[in-house]
Amino acid sequence: MKFVLPARIFARPLSFASAQEAAAHPLAAAIFALGGVYNVFMVQDFVTVNKLPDVAWETLLEPIQKCIEDFLLSNL
Repeated sequence: MKFVLPARIFARPLSFASAQEAAAHPLAAAIFALGGVYNVFMVQDFVTVNKLPDVAWETLLEPIQKCIEDFLLSNL
């Protein structure tokens, strides 16, 4: 699912295929910590999150949005 940001945040594309790869990036790490996620891709003004097939978007949507909001607020 694609989450559009209010501005260009990422200067270059960032892709994380595991929690280990995402560990050094606060937003990607927070999204992976929710569980059920297998990829996070960030570029310019959006974040794309891929979930595992057995996980419902309804359980992830609001927590992912909260992670993004927290990240944006901490980087003002």
